[in-house]
Amino acid sequence: MSETEEVERSSDDGDGDDRLTYREWAAALREGTLLGQECSKCGHVTAAPKAACAQCGDREISTTKLDTEGEVHSVTTIAVPPERFEGDYQVALVDLGAGRVLARIDGGRETVEIGDRVQFTNAMEADGHPAPVFEPTEG
Repeated sequence: MSETEEVERSSDDGDGDDRLTYREWAAALREGTLLGQECSKCGHVTAAPKAACAQCGDREISTTKLDTEGEVHSVTTIAVPPERFEGDYQVALVDLGAGRVLARIDGGRETVEIGDRVQFTNAMEADGHPAPVFEPTEG
């Protein structure tokens, strides 16, 4: 999938507001789906739930399914990990074409650099909150 695709959802609170909630985003991530939001006014796509468009401020935003492959836009290595984490690991801003997502890079001992291709593989949990995990792709 190279472009975003609108996701049909129903509001669970009955108020007619179909904006993506953190709970819905987290549940989808745990099930292996990357969701984001697309602004109907300017077309900006974000990879995390927002109340309004981060680009223009418009509140007409819809839930969209994001691509699972992308390119490393920026990357850093965490050399002093937080408690409960061991060893060095990489965190990258991954450009999915329509939007960017902050993710942990997992490739065993392999590291990535800016411009490398990566693919979403799963979600990891920390303190009850999921985070996307990407791995380098072949070629």
